[in-house]
Amino acid sequence: MATVRFGTARGRWVIAAAVLGSGVAFLDGSVVNVAIPTLRTAMHMDVAQVQWTLDGYLVTLTALLLLGGSLGDILGRRRVFVAGLIGFAAASCVCGIAPNAITLIGARAVQGAAGAFLLPGSLAIISATFAQEDRSRAIGAWSGLAGATSAIGPFVGGFLIDAVSWRLIFFINVPLVAVAVAIALRHVPETKDDEATTPDWVGAGFITLTLAAAAFALIERGRTALPAGGIALGALVVFLAIERSSKHPMLPLGVFSSRQFTGANLTTFVVYAALGGVFFLLVVQLQMRLGYSALAAGVALTPVTLLMMALSARAGALAQRIGPRIPMSVGPLVAGAGVALFARIQPGTTYAGTVLPAVIVFGIGLTITVAPLTAAVLAAADERHVGVASGVNNAVSRLGGLIAVAALPAVAGIDTSHVGTLAHGFPRAMYICAAGCALGGVIAFLTVRKAAKVRVMTVASHVYPCGDPCVSEAA
Repeated sequence: MATVRFGTARGRWVIAAAVLGSGVAFLDGSVVNVAIPTLRTAMHMDVAQVQWTLDGYLVTLTALLLLGGSLGDILGRRRVFVAGLIGFAAASCVCGIAPNAITLIGARAVQGAAGAFLLPGSLAIISATFAQEDRSRAIGAWSGLAGATSAIGPFVGGFLIDAVSWRLIFFINVPLVAVAVAIALRHVPETKDDEATTPDWVGAGFITLTLAAAAFALIERGRTALPAGGIALGALVVFLAIERSSKHPMLPLGVFSSRQFTGANLTTFVVYAALGGVFFLLVVQLQMRLGYSALAAGVALTPVTLLMMALSARAGALAQRIGPRIPMSVGPLVAGAGVALFARIQPGTTYAGTVLPAVIVFGIGLTITVAPLTAAVLAAADERHVGVASGVNNAVSRLGGLIAVAALPAVAGIDTSHVGTLAHGFPRAMYICAAGCALGGVIAFLTVRKAAKVRVMTVASHVYPCGDPCVSEAA
C-alpha cells in the first residue's frame, strides 16, 4: 500500500534510489554519443559498427520496455529494479574492458536489456510507494533531479574522455549502481500488482527479432539486407497475430483505435527519429570537422537541456489551458527550424555565431513539443491503459531514434569513417531531420483534437542526447 510521505526521511531515500537508478541509464545515453568519434578511432570501427554501438542498445531497450514494466508488476517492482541495476553494471564493466568492437556492441545490447527492466521500475516505485496526495510532488522531484543528471552527462563524459579514457564513461556506472542498490534494498518497500498476469515472453521475443532484423537490414545493407528485411516483416506479422489473439498481450492493439493516440505516436516517431539523427551526427560533425574536443562537443548541447529544465513546466501548463494541438503543431516546426540552422555548422563557423543560435531555437521547439505530446498520448488512452500508453510512447520514441541511426547516414551519403563525406552529407542530413520535425507538426495538426482533455502531467524537463523523452502521469 502506498504510504510513504513526501518530505520524510524514507521518502527522500526512495527518490534517491529512483534518481540514481534512472540516472545511470540517462548518463550512459548522453555520454556515448559524445564518445562516438573517440570510439571509432580507438576500436578501429567502420561506420556499421559505430551505428551498432548505438542501435545495439536501442534494439533491446525498445523491444523489452513493456515487458520490463509488466515483470515489475508481477515479480515486484523493487526486485526487478535492482536486477536491472545489477545487469546494467555488469554490462557496463564489459563495455569498459571490451577489447574490440564486437564485444562492445554485444555488451551494449545487454545494457539495453537491463535498462528495459530498470527504467520502468524507476517511476513505478515512486508511483506505487508514495501516498496519493504526495505522488505529484515526488515525481516532480524525480523529474528535476533526473534533469540535472542528464544535463551534467555530456560534461562529465567529455571530461573523462579527454582527461583519462573513454573506458571510464562505462566504469563510472558501477559505483552509482552500488549506491542505488544499497539504498533500494534498505529503504524502498517492495510492491507488486496482485492482479498482474504472466508476462508476454513470446511477444517480447518476436518484437525483439523484428527490431534486430530491421536494424540489420538498414545498417548492413548489401545482399543480406533483403533476407533480413523479410525476417523483420515476418516476425512483425507473427508479433501482431500473437498480440491480437492473446488474453494478456504485452501491447493491447485496441489502444490504436483512437485517432489521437495513433496520431500522437506517429508525431512522436517522426520527431524523435529526427532527434536521433541530429544528436548522432551533430556531435560527429563538431568533433571530426570543427575540431571540438569531446568535452566541448558535449557542453555545446547543454543549452537544450537547460531550456527544457527551465521551461517545460510552463509549456505543460499552457497545454493544459489551450489543449495539445497548437503546441504539438507549432513546437516541431520551431524545432525543425533549429535543425535546419544546424546545417550551417561548417569549419570556420563560430559557436556563438552559428551553433548557439541553432541550439537555442532547437531547444525552444522541443520545450513546446514534449509535454503536450505525451499528455495527448495519455489523454487518448482509456484509464486502464494509461501505463501501456506511456510505455508505447516511450518505445516509439526510441524506435524512431533506432531507425534514424541505422538509416540516416546512408540516405545522406555519410560514412563517419571518412571525414570528407560529412562536407555535403551533414547539411543534407540536417535538412532531412528538419523535414521530419516539420512533418511531425503536420501530423499533430491533422490528428490531435483541439480541445483534448489533458491530464495533469509531471514532465522530466529534458531530452536526452539519445532523443528520449521521460514523462509520466502524476496520479
